[in-house]
Amino acid sequence: MFFRKRKDSEVDISSLNDILSTGKRIIHISYVMIIIALVLLGTYLIKEWHALHFIGEFLSVISPIFIGLIIAWLLDPFVKFLQGKKVPRIVACIVVYVIFIAFLFLVIALLVPAMGSQIKDFIGNIPNLVNDFKHFFNGVIVDLNHAFDYDFSSLKDNLYHTIETFGLNLSTKIPDMAIGIFSAVISGGISFFLGLMIGFYMLFDFDKLNRTFISILPKNWRKGAMELTVRLNESLRSYVQGLLLVMSLVFITQAIGLTLSGIQAPLVFALFCALTDIIPYFGPYIGAIPVLIVGFTMDPIVGICCVVSILIVQLLENNFYQPLIMGHTMKLHPVTIMLGLLIFQHFFGIIGMIVATPVIAAGKIILTFINEKANVVERVIGDKEVLENK
Repeated sequence: MFFRKRKDSEVDISSLNDILSTGKRIIHISYVMIIIALVLLGTYLIKEWHALHFIGEFLSVISPIFIGLIIAWLLDPFVKFLQGKKVPRIVACIVVYVIFIAFLFLVIALLVPAMGSQIKDFIGNIPNLVNDFKHFFNGVIVDLNHAFDYDFSSLKDNLYHTIETFGLNLSTKIPDMAIGIFSAVISGGISFFLGLMIGFYMLFDFDKLNRTFISILPKNWRKGAMELTVRLNESLRSYVQGLLLVMSLVFITQAIGLTLSGIQAPLVFALFCALTDIIPYFGPYIGAIPVLIVGFTMDPIVGICCVVSILIVQLLENNFYQPLIMGHTMKLHPVTIMLGLLIFQHFFGIIGMIVATPVIAAGKIILTFINEKANVVERVIGDKEVLENK
């Protein structure tokens, strides 16, 4: 009888452990769902309250300060490197800034005239490209008519009408667009120039800025805030610097490939591909669409050469640029990044897709730091390995 009772007791404990284990999993899932719901609720409220418009206007006013802060933030590691070589910080700041400005002027001097000439030639050739596209699409419609024994003329007429309407609207809006672009370039140039000046002065006292910010916090928070700041700086700075280097390599290799393919304005399209490369996973496809449309419109051989160029650059990026330069700086699962891109794109558009990855990475660093200090997950589900296994 005693043995039977002990056996029954063991069975009851095992069942109880199963129930507790299931309950922990449910609590963990509920915890994750609550976080997702809070993020979605926050983004929805920001959109509905038009907070982004206010934030955008505010940022446009203080954009020189923001630009200067970003420049100082990116150049500070190089200044510290020179300081480690026994160079005074003032001298190190001047040397780094002179090199940075010289590099900017070199890039502008090499690219702007060539890109301006290519844009001018491309705009002048737009009517010919439209006619070539009509001829190319007309051949496609004829082939479809023969292949499916169906008249696709209505599709052709609708497309031609859309193209003509777009061309008419474009021709009437070109003066306004030119004025708007010119104003934006002048305004952006002034803001960037002021940002350069502000960044130069910020770079001298960048460490003091960090210490000033930390000193505002309560004393018992300062050590943790300093540790969190170091983690965020290391992760985000390595990501931004690596991303800029990858974009530069994509631009150079894509420019060479598109120039050899014979497409018009290869530097413009290469720059577009490099800029869209900021968006993980989806960016290369977005950048390839206009290249392929223009390439196949000019000539099928040109289009095929553009496809080959894009594929080669993507192979180089995926197998060399990203692994060697970026590595695993963000330490995010691809599914997490793709979900973040979809959510941010839904609420914030193309800008949301650009900032999604660093924002998610920063959020993960902050949440991991809070959990390390407060053991939030352990208190909720009693499982210390939840974040360690991620």
